[in-house]
Amino acid sequence: MSATPLFALTPGEPAGIGPDLCLLLARDTQPYPLIAIANRELLAERAAQLALDIRLIDVDLAHLPDQPAPAGSLYVWNTPLAAPVQAGQLDRRNAAYVLETLTRAGQGCIDGHFAGMITAPVHKGVINDAGISFSGHTEFLAELTGTPQVVMMLATGDLRVALVTTHLPLKDVAAAITPERLRRVTRILHADLRDKFGIAEPRILVCGLNPHAGEGGHLGREEIDVIEPTLDQLRAEGMQLIGPLPADTLFTPKHLQHCDAVLAMYHDQGLPVLKYKGFGAAVNVTLGLPIIRTSVDHGTALDLAGNGKIDTGSLQVALETAYAMTASRTRR
Repeated sequence: MSATPLFALTPGEPAGIGPDLCLLLARDTQPYPLIAIANRELLAERAAQLALDIRLIDVDLAHLPDQPAPAGSLYVWNTPLAAPVQAGQLDRRNAAYVLETLTRAGQGCIDGHFAGMITAPVHKGVINDAGISFSGHTEFLAELTGTPQVVMMLATGDLRVALVTTHLPLKDVAAAITPERLRRVTRILHADLRDKFGIAEPRILVCGLNPHAGEGGHLGREEIDVIEPTLDQLRAEGMQLIGPLPADTLFTPKHLQHCDAVLAMYHDQGLPVLKYKGFGAAVNVTLGLPIIRTSVDHGTALDLAGNGKIDTGSLQVALETAYAMTASRTRR
């Protein structure tokens, strides 16, 4: 990697707001060189649609910059589209293009060209409609990097929420919370809080699965049979783990004020609280990868593509988080 960290930016679904976000961001200079891995013609057309005067500067792996692009400019590693793009209209023919941008960014991180990658939202449905099995950025990058277990964490301000299970039907959650999964996820969360966020002794609050954390077994035995014994084992390894606590009272200032992260058992246990606190200013971080990857906390917003009425706040937070994670990793 060069002395100056470089970062890859993928615009995601070409018909969504990802290209708009990249162009709006380019109005101001970034502290590090940022490479948009995207179709140059798409960006030029969208810039014209948004009435933005953005200079697109061609780069590739053989010609990478060592300085941030000036304000009003964007470095672009041109990536071919399969079909023309109209803002707001999905086209399954461009599904492979989306995955190619992710592959270029991810492989560039693996090979040391980029210090990290930041992703704008993709549309899972249109990729699957194209006949390509795709469940999301997280799983795609886990496979690309050969990582057996990754952890989804969202953060806003001083609140971080990681998940033991992610996109599962609620009826399948309890069976998925095994001692093995809970150990793996907690160890990854603890290690990345130390290595990528620079927290020497992370303090993690752990949610129970059931209402009132099972209420002594009267509302479910998962806390007694699985969660508590597993946490005791991990505490013996030196981790500071508090819980399992009832999720309805854990997310209060009394508990959160000395907390570095919350570990929730399932998607809609932890993320509604976080998104209520900071939607539009939150970041999605994939933990457990050998590379740094952050993302926005929102979707493709097809109805807003090309109209300029969007907020770049979440993308800016994702960038700042990637920069900070790189700095923490460098200091270790």
